Amino acid sequence: MAQVTELHVYPVSGQPGRDLEEVGVDAAGLAGDRRKKAAVHVVAAHDVAPDTRANLVVSLSPAELVAAIGGVLVVGGVELDVTGTARDCPGVYAAVRRPGTVRVGDEVTAVAPASGVDEG
Repeated sequence: MAQVTELHVYPVSGQPGRDLEEVGVDAAGLAGDRRKKAAVHVVAAHDVAPDTRANLVVSLSPAELVAAIGGVLVVGGVELDVTGTARDCPGVYAAVRRPGTVRVGDEVTAVAPASGVDEG
């Protein structure tokens, strides 16, 4: 089971972030985070470096995150639409589909993009 391993917000550009155990997520992103290119930046724990400024660090592999582009990440009770790769750093960007609260240890599930085949 993949899970959230770290949560971070970066209230001020260029300043150190804050590590969290729990955070509210709404359409604009994580509570207390400054607004930026995307609502949420998600990175695989494997890709974390000292200068990584991701909001969510998850135990999915980098390949699993990239494969989720166009699909959904279910993180605890929150749903994120994975919109694309991050520009100058590892990970992916996501928009908030369903707001809620995320906690370290929450389960993370990647739902692949729809194949265009009606499964209903």
